[in-house]
Amino acid sequence: MQFYNEAIGQTIRVLRKEKGISQDVLSGLAGIARTHLTMIEKGKKQANFETIWKIALALDIRPSELVAKIEKTTEEMEKRQDK
Repeated sequence: MQFYNEAIGQTIRVLRKEKGISQDVLSGLAGIARTHLTMIEKGKKQANFETIWKIALALDIRPSELVAKIEKTTEEMEKRQDK
């Protein structure tokens, strides 16, 4: 399985929008800078595990659930690459 920063950002953005919260709110809940969250969502900055953990908790999900959703997004991206 390939690693895609974009998969992490896309997954976080979708979950954030599903919860109906802004980047400002999510970044505040996670204790990270909004600009950092923006760059993660755009796939321009790699999130370390601590940041993934904080974002998951801010989204009110388990970190393992967030990682599983990122894996699913990655698999979908790989399928599109194979076509």
